[in-house]
Amino acid sequence: MADLSPAVIPTAPPSTETEANNAVCIMSFNTLDATGALGLTADSLTIASVGAYPVTVACCIQISDTNRIFSHSPVDDELVADQARTVLEDMAVQAIKIGFVGSTANISTIAGICSDYPEIPVISYMPDLSWWQEGDALEEYLDAFEELLLPQTAILVGNHGTLARWLLPDWTSERPPTPRDIAKAAEARDVAYVLVTGMAQAGDFLDNALASPETVLGSSKFELFDAEFVGAGETLSAALAALLAVGDDLGQAAQEALEYMDHCLGSAFRPGMGRLIPDRMFWAQPDDEEEGDAAGTTAAPASSDAPLPDSPPTAGLSLDDNDQHH
Repeated sequence: MADLSPAVIPTAPPSTETEANNAVCIMSFNTLDATGALGLTADSLTIASVGAYPVTVACCIQISDTNRIFSHSPVDDELVADQARTVLEDMAVQAIKIGFVGSTANISTIAGICSDYPEIPVISYMPDLSWWQEGDALEEYLDAFEELLLPQTAILVGNHGTLARWLLPDWTSERPPTPRDIAKAAEARDVAYVLVTGMAQAGDFLDNALASPETVLGSSKFELFDAEFVGAGETLSAALAALLAVGDDLGQAAQEALEYMDHCLGSAFRPGMGRLIPDRMFWAQPDDEEEGDAAGTTAAPASSDAPLPDSPPTAGLSLDDNDQHH
């Protein structure tokens, strides 16, 4: 993954000398999902796992299981504003991650907050929302996100199919749009970079590319897992936001976020009857050789500051559209 100058991504002001600590705080605007596979729980586990501190703003309540999303109820936009502004007046936030926020009113509110804090970089994740079957509500939501939040977004993250259908609805070429094509469409909405995932390659591989309108700045190809996951893209975008905030340049942060996501999927578990959930705390699990002897002793968990591997493992990232819907 190519390195980029940190100057292209704005950073929050440094902590003042009077602050009690130098925690790197990431604000997440997202949904409350009781399974923990999506939304604020997924963001919080990911952000903490890569070394930052999550501050969360509940934007809606989602009814779902590990197989599908059934419905959601947005939180009142004034409550969203009160949550976020109260925290921002008290804490130094180094990055903002935006996921599914439930309503056009909440989009408008969050856009206003972001515009009041232009020094804080915004990483937006667009999940597949095909489960949302409520007349024109989905189109209105996507239109509002495009008009109000994309101009505030430094990096847009999403699956290739999801982003292409959203940003290039009139695409007529026989070839699928490239990451640069998607980046050009995003640039028209003032987004500088896109991280496009889940592009099928020969030999059961998926490619993931960080792109600008001018060039593909870096790519990582992973072997496709023979499994379906819920919450993969959510975790990738939260990891990217946190890694940027702790000081990685954009290229390095994208590469490390992809490698982290790959490990989460490699250690995924199935707590219910549906899809697998990424293990965002995989590093805290004991290694096989440390699981104890036949008498049943248990190994101590791994250190939380264990570094990510220098190169990605052989099994890899599966971020197709099934990541978010049944």
